[in-house]
Parts: sequence; C-alpha cells; structure tokens
Amino acid sequence: MNKMKKPTPIKRHKALQALSRQHHFGLLFSWKLRKGFSKNIEPERLHKFAKWFFEQEIKPHFQEEEKYVFPLLDKKNEMIIRALREHRRIERLFKDAKSPDKSLNLLEEELDAHIRFEERILFNEIQKVATDEQLQKIADIHAEPQTHPEYHDIFWEN
Repeated sequence: MNKMKKPTPIKRHKALQALSRQHHFGLLFSWKLRKGFSKNIEPERLHKFAKWFFEQEIKPHFQEEEKYVFPLLDKKNEMIIRALREHRRIERLFKDAKSPDKSLNLLEEELDAHIRFEERILFNEIQKVATDEQLQKIADIHAEPQTHPEYHDIFWEN
C-alpha cells in the first residue's frame, strides 16, 4: 500500500509567527463560513459575521503586511504584485453589497487560497531575503500579545 507522506511543517521565523497565527484565524473564518453554508444558516447572519471579521482581523492584518512585510521584497516582485492584487480582491468580496451571497462563497475559497500562498510561498521567500534587522523590526511590532475578540453568534456550532 502506498502511503502519502505528510508535508513537512514550515519552520516559520519567529518574527513572522504572529502573522502566521493571524492566518490561522483567516483559515478558521473560511471553515466557519463553510459550516454556515452546510447548515443553511441565514445569509444575513453570515454577512454580519463577515463584516465583523473584516474589521477585526482582515483589515488590520492586510495593513500590517503591506506596511511592514511586503516592502522586504521589491514592489515589482511577482509575489508581491500577486499578494496585493489578492488583498484588493478579497477586500472587494468582503464589501460586496450587490451580490453578497455569491461573494461569500467566493470569499471562503479565495481567502483560503490566498493564505496558503502567503504561508507556503511568499513568507518563505521573505524569510530567505530579509535581514536580521528587518525581521527584528517586524518582531518588535508584534511583541505584545494580541487578543482576538470572539464573535457573539457562533452559528458554526449550532
């Protein structure tokens, strides 16, 4: 029998670990949306959750990456161009009021794919090229433990 090998866990530099933890919350958000869809949760509840999550997690996370992490690579770097393009797309999906149901379905998939791109490809490249001083600056910015507020409507557990 041919057993599939589990992928080796990525050794994340300590300076980027806080951002990787935030990525974990993004993956949980996608999972919670999928659970909501599978349980036929009312779209209004899912929209409220998405709006809350954008303001609490995604918006500040994108700002931190764009201000402190992405500049470690050249702004013409294909990975940076892709990450910024995906940030804008994801933000539009969070804010779409014309077809929010469709946007939530796309958002769940695209956020998940974006996080996996940043974790598996972009952050690995940044770790290779960043200086100790640059990484230390990122670590200093994230030195204080961040608390993550809980959302009041836990529809994914019902």
